[in-house]
Amino acid sequence: MNKMNHKFELAARPVGMPKRTDWAYKQEPVREPGEGELLIKILYISLDPAMRGWMNEGKSYIAPVEIGAVMRAGGLGRVTASKNPKFVVDDYVYGAFGVQEFAISNGNGITKINAGTVPLPVFLGTLGMPGMTAYFGLLDIGQPKPGQTVVVSGAAGAVGTVVGQIAKIKGCNVVGIAGGAEKCNYLVQELGFDAAIDYKSEDVRKSLRQHCPNGIDVYFDNVGGDILDAALTQLARGARVVICGAISQYCNTTPVKGPSNYLSLLVNRASMKGMVVFDYTDRYPEAAREMAAWMAAGKLKSREDIVEGLETFPETLLKLFHGENTGKLILKVADA
Repeated sequence: MNKMNHKFELAARPVGMPKRTDWAYKQEPVREPGEGELLIKILYISLDPAMRGWMNEGKSYIAPVEIGAVMRAGGLGRVTASKNPKFVVDDYVYGAFGVQEFAISNGNGITKINAGTVPLPVFLGTLGMPGMTAYFGLLDIGQPKPGQTVVVSGAAGAVGTVVGQIAKIKGCNVVGIAGGAEKCNYLVQELGFDAAIDYKSEDVRKSLRQHCPNGIDVYFDNVGGDILDAALTQLARGARVVICGAISQYCNTTPVKGPSNYLSLLVNRASMKGMVVFDYTDRYPEAAREMAAWMAAGKLKSREDIVEGLETFPETLLKLFHGENTGKLILKVADA
């Protein structure tokens, strides 16, 4: 075959913010697929905040990436060789292919993509894991009702942008929390949020009181830390708090900061529940159909922040933790 696969393997458990030396950049010959296997040329790699947690040792909702293993990541690619009857050459597929150029798979856990309906990167964002996270986290756990107030942190990210738009589709008043005037303008002017709070320049608690005079009915949290604490002070009675992520805490070298205002849950008869998107795997098609229909109707917009070059992976991943991306951060590996 004479092809070489370039890949990033985990070399060390990071302390604080990951650095390039936490991975080893390696190459190896691409082998032919065996019986029942297929070879995938990876086109796009999904970069997600959860990847930082996967690098840590310890108990979590998924096993950590082992030292010496290819860095775990979702990806989208094209089948270039197949000895698996379920897949043929030129099928577009999604799966956990890792941070590399080629992947060999037995077909388990791989989903065919109906290429051509929307741009391929959308299947890693709005119609991929972030979109599924937003859909099920908001609708199943948050259970918003028309006229209620929904607040989402990390609102300009891959999950937050979709949460806010779905909440608007459901007839809610939506307030996003994001960093910087450009992101806040995008949320209001492009995505239709009712208001946006710039945590870098505003007093978040004061702004929440202003924009949510009757309290927060659903708070969808992607960041944790001080912003979670601020939201807890403004809960309405019977509020639902969805714990999706805590990106402000992932690279800490000190213990994770928990909510000090948790007694607001008691006072307001509110609930706080964590969600992991993998629990909804069997319902992904349901969500994809509804969100694709919203997109076709112009009710749901998708935005991808695409960076080219596999070799840029360590630095590109850090854009997530520096708040440098708007929408879904994706690494482009090859042309389709």
